[in-house]
Amino acid sequence: MPGAEVDVVVVGMGPGGEDVGARLARAGLDVVGVDGRLVGGECPYYACIPTKMMIRATDALGEARRVPLLAGAADVTLDWAPVARRIREEATDNWDDGAAVERFENAGGTFVRGWGRLTGPREVTVTTPDGNERVLTARRGVVLNTGTDPAVPAVDGLAETPYWTNRDAVAVEEVPGSLIVLGGGPVGCELAQVFARFGAKVTIVQHADRLVPADEPEAGELLAKAFAEEGITVRTGLSAARVSFESGQFQVKLDNGETVNADRMLVAAGRKTDMKALGVAAAGLDDSARGVTVDERMRAAEGLWAIGDITGHGAFTHMSMYQARIAAADILGTDGDGAEVADYRATPRVTFTDPEIGSVGLSEAAARDKGLTVRVGLSELPSSSRGFVHKVGNNGFVKVVEDADRGVLVGATAAGPNGGEVLGALVVAVHAEVPVKLLRQMIYAYPTFHRAIEDALAKLA
Repeated sequence: MPGAEVDVVVVGMGPGGEDVGARLARAGLDVVGVDGRLVGGECPYYACIPTKMMIRATDALGEARRVPLLAGAADVTLDWAPVARRIREEATDNWDDGAAVERFENAGGTFVRGWGRLTGPREVTVTTPDGNERVLTARRGVVLNTGTDPAVPAVDGLAETPYWTNRDAVAVEEVPGSLIVLGGGPVGCELAQVFARFGAKVTIVQHADRLVPADEPEAGELLAKAFAEEGITVRTGLSAARVSFESGQFQVKLDNGETVNADRMLVAAGRKTDMKALGVAAAGLDDSARGVTVDERMRAAEGLWAIGDITGHGAFTHMSMYQARIAAADILGTDGDGAEVADYRATPRVTFTDPEIGSVGLSEAAARDKGLTVRVGLSELPSSSRGFVHKVGNNGFVKVVEDADRGVLVGATAAGPNGGEVLGALVVAVHAEVPVKLLRQMIYAYPTFHRAIEDALAKLA
């Protein structure tokens, strides 16, 4: 296939790549987007959208099971078919990206299906599905948005088994009778609860000493308690030493000598990027690094920008889109000296379990590690007005972390019903550095879950 010279080449067409490419194309630049997988990336096909459809279904089941304690009686018959159908038809179009490709091309971009790698300054070589190569030269530069792949730990025997990653789990047509989840982070916890509520016997094996270890310890404790009440077995502080699969059963030997068996096994042990395959050394970058280091305008090298997962600021769609906006403005030079620069102080993240865990900024431990003078306030939702009214399924808390020297919040967690929505007010407080004194003087609606913010602020000590 022939080569081409264009203004910008975008390697990786996840949410951020598609967004930055479309922005540049609409501004009149000649843009080529390259991806060997589905345009739109992990989010619409294997992560954010299909998993939240799964969670929406399980939330309905969870509420139905609470009816006897609140309103009478309800009989629930489990049926995975509507969930699988919704994922296939509404979320993924049966894992077809035709609409996404058309959307990018309608914005003025050109799409090339294939795997792109850097082979020189402002040069990308694309290997197409038929094995041919095409060299693209970028006059202005290259944007990397290659995302990440599921990380599979080097556990003895694991590679020889038919384990699942999140990509397999969202496409299942039937719920297994039993499931081992290797990993207790957001992905592992969300999918563990999904399959458990649809009848699977679930065991989570987590090498850290608690679930969701990136969040506050109280969040991990809250989830562990909720999972135990739902019959999910949680084994923390343990790792898989060996995995085998025989006669339709997984057998996982843990490093304490214990053995766990199940019909299926989900590996949810983080994400990874193959920097060598991406060819970053051709741009003078370290291909043994875990990701690409960028400045506040997403610049990684002369004529090279990077956004999304590979920058190490969080594998979130909202992060990729945020960085895409900044990179596009920098490439276009539209903002001049007043250009927006990246600010990660108030990065929000949500684990969509029940109870839901929303966090922003620094945890208490992280704030102390930075040497800040820390004050912490904790308010439990069951004792709050809305928690009392909500009754069953009301477990949660709001925790705020203050830099006492400056009198502003540097982190917060909203856990419980609608935790991710309650988080919104706390994101504004952290991002805008609203003085705690001013936050205490606000009027908080009664009775709401977010009113627990007022109580948490009052308990700062």
